[in-house]
Amino acid sequence: MTNVLDYLKWRGDLSFSQDPPNQVDALIFSGLIYLRFGPHTTAASHGVTLREAAEEFFALPDHENRARAKNDLLLLRAAADSHRFGECKLFMYREQFIPEEDTQFAAITFLLPDGSMMLSFRGTDNTLVGWKEDFNMSFRQIIPAQLLALNYTHDVWAAHTAPMRLCGHSKGGNLAVFAAARSSPMIQQWIRGVYNNDGPGFSEYMIGDPGYNAMVPRIRTFVPQSSIIGMIMEHEEPYTIIRSSQVGILQHDFFSWEVVGRDFLPMEEITADSRFLNRTIRNWLDSMDLSQRSQMVDVIFGLLATGDVTEASEIIQPKNILNYLKALEADEETRKKLSGILQSLLEAAKKARQEMSRKALKSGE
Repeated sequence: MTNVLDYLKWRGDLSFSQDPPNQVDALIFSGLIYLRFGPHTTAASHGVTLREAAEEFFALPDHENRARAKNDLLLLRAAADSHRFGECKLFMYREQFIPEEDTQFAAITFLLPDGSMMLSFRGTDNTLVGWKEDFNMSFRQIIPAQLLALNYTHDVWAAHTAPMRLCGHSKGGNLAVFAAARSSPMIQQWIRGVYNNDGPGFSEYMIGDPGYNAMVPRIRTFVPQSSIIGMIMEHEEPYTIIRSSQVGILQHDFFSWEVVGRDFLPMEEITADSRFLNRTIRNWLDSMDLSQRSQMVDVIFGLLATGDVTEASEIIQPKNILNYLKALEADEETRKKLSGILQSLLEAAKKARQEMSRKALKSGE
């Protein structure tokens, strides 16, 4: 299996003037924003090269804690050491984390040697706040991070008017699409492409939006063959299915996406399991109105926040599971609400299975 790290070994010596930015490059830029760069890099108004940013980053005593995963560290080192990415300049880093408003946002802009820009938006991090913000998409037309992404795009364009591309992985892909779709027609003229890497879609309000429709031909959406996150809600733009070396939800990890040359390895269709899970989620959400969805999110995350849980990785720790059980035992109302949520999910799964069975029988006639 070959991935983005192999791509950097093979093609890292080619400059962007020799080979213009492509979809794999956009994925690499989407991954680099997951790192929390050092203070000099994030504060420098004139920008620093990725090579300089990496030198500062790896010199920090806590640099391992500034990465989402070990592969992110490998990505930064490989990209910074390459001729292709090493001289790209980073500027206008912006980050906001507001727990009381369910807001988690970060973005950075890369200035390429050819003068064009790549705006990269961070996907969901490991915080419980970030995960709750994603769930809020199920009942809110617009979440705070989307507005922050739109404002960021306007600010970057005002500071450095040049051709631009927007990219992101997971929620970052959604933010990139939203920012492009809601930008003014003047700014849209400068947008050369939008890369949504397994990011969720939108509720019905966005479908048919003039700004969104104007950008659809320039949006490239990629989902692995067992995509779950990227298939949630609606996509007006077509999407490309690509091969992953992982299974199930683990395919959301973009380091598992297979690369051939300057492209991803395409697949013809998503898997049956992915279709079932996405149909289940759609049925589940359709069974609730917006207020019920809001209540569902509050119940789930109210329970998960029991104790000192702030990171998603802490949810399944034994001590926290014990806290959940104690909380449910002491709170009958929450217990009933959670039971109802689980029951509605089971009914949505049953309905999805029946729908897929009927479709299979009909196609076999």
